[in-house]
Amino acid sequence: MLSLLMIVNYLILIICVLISVAFVTLLERKILGYIQIRKGPNKVGFMGLLQPFSDAVKLFTKEQTMPTLSNFFPYYMSPVFSLFVSLVVWSVLPYETGLMNFNLGILFFLCCLSLGVYSTMAAGWSSNCKYSLLGSLRAVAQTISYEVSLALILLSIIFLVGGFNMGLFNNYQGEVWFLWFTLPLSMIWFASCLAETNRTPFDFAEGESELVSGFNTEYGAGGFALIFMAEYASILFMSALFVIIFLGGSPCSALFYLKLSLIAFAFVWVRGTLPRLRYDKLMYLAWKGFLPISLNYLFFFMGVKMMCFCLLI
Repeated sequence: MLSLLMIVNYLILIICVLISVAFVTLLERKILGYIQIRKGPNKVGFMGLLQPFSDAVKLFTKEQTMPTLSNFFPYYMSPVFSLFVSLVVWSVLPYETGLMNFNLGILFFLCCLSLGVYSTMAAGWSSNCKYSLLGSLRAVAQTISYEVSLALILLSIIFLVGGFNMGLFNNYQGEVWFLWFTLPLSMIWFASCLAETNRTPFDFAEGESELVSGFNTEYGAGGFALIFMAEYASILFMSALFVIIFLGGSPCSALFYLKLSLIAFAFVWVRGTLPRLRYDKLMYLAWKGFLPISLNYLFFFMGVKMMCFCLLI
């Protein structure tokens, strides 16, 4: 009975995430429209509210094409696997409503983050297109590079809270947010999240100026829609994780979702204002900028924890 309840709860969660993804795409198009002094979608439904569903129907009813020389199974399964990983990772959030409650939630999140690389790599390779392969290689190198700084920042915060359960973060941020005394780390985390989700100014996996569309060049109709949905589900999850780690709050409170919306808005705002970096600058930033700062903070928090432990003894 308990396992059945967990499955039902998880299915409801997936439906809520997919509806959120639909409206985040609408929000992005509206914000980018106003940044560029135009209206954005405003024809389908009241003020364009039904536009995402119209797009979904269009994409999933289009004819599915298959490149003749592509590797059939990985080509079709990569978008499905990508969306699957993006949705599974939502189960680590501390819902307090009978859903799974991981004691090692952060480790599970890091595992899912690393798994996302394989779907991108398989999508680029199996398309049998040089542009797709080059885009996927860029995306894999970028994702692996920024995962290092993400993992180190998480380790630093784990030393503060003393556990891998995401529910612990809320317990420690009742009076003051971690954002205030880990401000450089939170900024690095946000920039790394942009890189992890292939968002501007780090969207080299789909650099239109030189790669047409990157690793998803050969995808259309349903395959493209699944890749698109996986990207936006990841953006929402990264926003939720930023709120849990740095801004405090439980997913059972309305304020949590307001904070999440603000962080998601920041993702779009960055896209509308910043130009794309050069690829060597991106790698330089990861290995010579973010990595040393994250390591220094890790050692600092280890020292703080050791000092507190010694004082308690």
